[in-house]
Amino acid sequence: MAVETRTKESLASSGPTSAAQRDRLALRAWEAISAERNLQGVLAAVADFLVPAVPFAAIGIVSFDGRRHDLYALHIVGTPQHEGETLEEFHKRLPRHEEASLPARNMIPYSPAPPTQASSIFTCDDLMAKEDWYEHEFHLAASGVRAYASIPLLMRGQVIGVAVFTRTEAVAYTAEELTVLSDVSRAIGVAVANALANEEISRLQNQLAEENIALRAQLGQAPWFEGLVGNSRALRQVLEAVEQVSGTGATVLITGETGTGKELIARAIHRRSGRGHGPLVQVNCSAVPGTLLASELFGHERGAFTGAVGRRKGRFEQAHGGTLFLDEVGELPQEAQVMLLRVLQEREFERVGGNQTLRVDVSLVAATNRDLAENVRTGSFRSDLYYRLNVFPIHVPPLRDRREDIPLLVEHFATKFGTRLGRPIARIDRRTMSLLESYDWPGNVRELGNVVERAVITSRNGTLRVERDALMPRGAVIRDLNVQLNAQEREMIEAALSSSRGRVSGPAGAAIRLGMPASTVEFRIKRLGINKFQYRNK
Repeated sequence: MAVETRTKESLASSGPTSAAQRDRLALRAWEAISAERNLQGVLAAVADFLVPAVPFAAIGIVSFDGRRHDLYALHIVGTPQHEGETLEEFHKRLPRHEEASLPARNMIPYSPAPPTQASSIFTCDDLMAKEDWYEHEFHLAASGVRAYASIPLLMRGQVIGVAVFTRTEAVAYTAEELTVLSDVSRAIGVAVANALANEEISRLQNQLAEENIALRAQLGQAPWFEGLVGNSRALRQVLEAVEQVSGTGATVLITGETGTGKELIARAIHRRSGRGHGPLVQVNCSAVPGTLLASELFGHERGAFTGAVGRRKGRFEQAHGGTLFLDEVGELPQEAQVMLLRVLQEREFERVGGNQTLRVDVSLVAATNRDLAENVRTGSFRSDLYYRLNVFPIHVPPLRDRREDIPLLVEHFATKFGTRLGRPIARIDRRTMSLLESYDWPGNVRELGNVVERAVITSRNGTLRVERDALMPRGAVIRDLNVQLNAQEREMIEAALSSSRGRVSGPAGAAIRLGMPASTVEFRIKRLGINKFQYRNK
């Protein structure tokens, strides 16, 4: 705790201190607490005015934390601590003797209980004159200390630590000096208590920040399924709808563009429902040939057709007690639509080639990237099946409509693929994040995940980077196509609004003319920036 060397004469030359001088020193200590922002500054300020009156080489603060007595702060006279330097770094650069070079001493067992009396001042006039040392005295001796005084620091009657004033010469502290040190240490005790309190506040703030990060992660990563990442208002509305319908067993129709996560929403509905313990059976209607779809959904009996060598349960039977998820339901051929409609109406069916009527307890969730209302208008999808499926519609917004979720998704995918590929990502390039946030993502979340996975493979030094060339060529083509489609859509909607004089709903509204729900027309009017009111007076 000490590196400065003083002669015995200089230590003894300070002379006696009067009561008035002691009061002035104590007052200056209290002033130092008010003027200095941190404990290290308080110790430096105290040393500046106190050393001329009570010479010492260093002040060390030992805090009592349960059974631990740790060095909490240290000021060496003439050797300031560098800005930003930790106590451990400061201590390491101080000159020390090798403890093996110290004279042999027995170690005195040390009771961890701190002193409980303000008068419990401990002094050592000469370490080298002692035959036995406490453990901390070995460290003091290695630092060049020969004499020291340990003054209890009190806060509300509790000892929170001690202030240790050290000397590098074997000069004992006088009774007057100990009185001064005791008076000054009352102020130091308050400074230490403030530092400990600020440290606890900082710890709690960090804990709160970590909890907030965890909470944001929980908000961005819905509790129903790990793939649902985001905290945008648009996604929260979807999750609220999931919460509303999951316990009812009602048929749900999930709509949205390719890659928006419709399957994840279906899984979320299943997990939150009372059928969560049962199976979730998925059928991709576009992947099954029309001739085999009936067998796939309802099963078949042995000999029902060539190759049917045994009885096979269909997806409806497999999903008994759980949920059946019909993905890409808009791809169903007309024959399959009729069969599905009967099951939804009657809740019963027969296997292909069989005559036994079967009943199953199944919750149905369907998904499509098509505009089924438009398909109903054109006759490619049965209206009665559409209304059976569309009991509770949930629209999953495209990623371009919830851009605030992109940073969370990028972090999620970077962590996921970094772990899977053995290439951990520690940081994300700022320009990369700006590029990803500004891109329109025609492939939505699926495309974003693919881009991040490629970037994880090509990134170096743990930094995720995506070049503009990886997005623009394909994106430019898609955007040109989107411009054309938007122009055509605008013409159709404006023509319908002109005929309906700006009315969207109702018997003569634009929605009827377009063959779409009024809510869908309103959404598209808003998205395209059309002013429907300008048609009111035409």
